[in-house]
Amino acid sequence: MTKLTLRIVQGADRGKVFSDLKTPITIGREEGNTIQLNDERISRFHCKIQEDNEHLVLTDLESTNGTRVNGQDCQLRILRYGDIIHVGRSMLLFGTHDQIALRVQENQTSIDEAKGKSAAAGEDFGDFDLAPGLAESVRMLRDLNQPPQLPDRLSPSQAAQLAELFEYFHARLGEVVETVQVHDKKPKIEIDLGTWQLMLQMYSRLAELIRGIADPEFRLPG
Repeated sequence: MTKLTLRIVQGADRGKVFSDLKTPITIGREEGNTIQLNDERISRFHCKIQEDNEHLVLTDLESTNGTRVNGQDCQLRILRYGDIIHVGRSMLLFGTHDQIALRVQENQTSIDEAKGKSAAAGEDFGDFDLAPGLAESVRMLRDLNQPPQLPDRLSPSQAAQLAELFEYFHARLGEVVETVQVHDKKPKIEIDLGTWQLMLQMYSRLAELIRGIADPEFRLPG
């Protein structure tokens, strides 16, 4: 039996990790669910995940506000590692970092094989292009299992400042995740220009903050 992991990435229970779960899994706000969430916008028993014919299937349990997977409303959906499940105000990431990395790797392998067959037949492969830096992306996904440790013995004010900083970037990244369009048939996503610029601004801001920590005389730009 497959053991599953669900990470709460948005909502009142943000940061909680439910690991080594056995199917069937139920999600809702009532006691008795495998995952009980503190979210008044989800139903008492909102949705469930079960195994069927070697697939992991999510079923909405006729919830009041519905269930979305990767931004799309669904009643019944086959889940894949790396999918985002939205219930109420909560967002859950499905799978461990290793499972998600393996899915990325397997998707690219399938594309490479199809691309080779297409080229041998003299066919145009269209939008299915080799993803640059895939091996490095997979490595970084796996490395998320061992992130840098938080600093020890922070004063209350330092802990509050650090939490405020993480909260800022978590909120901005959440805005990006909410706008991404995921293709079921292709290992590709689409984001609009405004979202891309937001990511670049965050990337730039992080570089400035790292420089500011290393160099006390460096003044962060406004």
